[in-house]
Amino acid sequence: MPEQKKIQKIIAPREKHWVGDGFHVSTIFSMHSEDVDSISPFLLMDHAAPRYFPPTQQKLGVGEHPHRGFETVTFAIKGEVEHRDSGGGGGTITTGGIQWMTAGSGVVHDEFHSREFSEKGGDFEMIQLWVNLPSKFKMTPPRYQSFAEADFPVHRLENPGITVKVIAGSFESVTSPVQTFSPINIYEINGPSQSQLEFPLPVGSNTLVFQLSGNSTLGNQTIDKGNLAILGRSGDSLNLELNEESKVMILNGEPLGEPVAAYGPFVMNTRQEDS
Repeated sequence: MPEQKKIQKIIAPREKHWVGDGFHVSTIFSMHSEDVDSISPFLLMDHAAPRYFPPTQQKLGVGEHPHRGFETVTFAIKGEVEHRDSGGGGGTITTGGIQWMTAGSGVVHDEFHSREFSEKGGDFEMIQLWVNLPSKFKMTPPRYQSFAEADFPVHRLENPGITVKVIAGSFESVTSPVQTFSPINIYEINGPSQSQLEFPLPVGSNTLVFQLSGNSTLGNQTIDKGNLAILGRSGDSLNLELNEESKVMILNGEPLGEPVAAYGPFVMNTRQEDS
């Protein structure tokens, strides 16, 4: 029989802070506050909870800043984000889309609310995830991948009403178009109240469960809206009960097992490489 993965820790949202003037975020987890081995290959996740922005002619966001040695993944839950980088990547992601930027050997980029969204105003919610690169790919050339919501396959479970949007990796017979440098699965789960989700996950992998809306139960512990659960590596399946209508993000990946040396926006394996 499948062995269920169990919750090791639940993290409540931290105090919000502004990134530039367009992203009012709470850092949900970070390599600076958690055991790196328990979250690898992921490094950090910021969540800008739903917030209304009135119409404006001002360009809201964060200006040019560098990254090196990892990838940034921006999820537009609601609203639109424009991106430009020194590697030639760029574009606008709309609600349900993502941009997956590989900083690799180094890139400078900026991120703003799209012009159209700013002029109209509206509800804005986003997530930015930092994904570590294996040491052999730390200095890979920068790369930019952009996807609209329609680009992602959606698997509908036999349990009525539950859908699994495959953002990275694969699920059952469907595979995401996103290219990754290490084995990663990212799923967005949507389901009605009093429904249950059970599916396999790789043995020895790290799994993080982020409750975007509603609340759910895993084992005998409740994950409330805005909270993140870090699961143990043992076990080969996940059994999630949705107590309310819910949206849940599941991050799953093969741990890299390599040292992490972070200095601001640079993440390498040693401090000497950061300089």
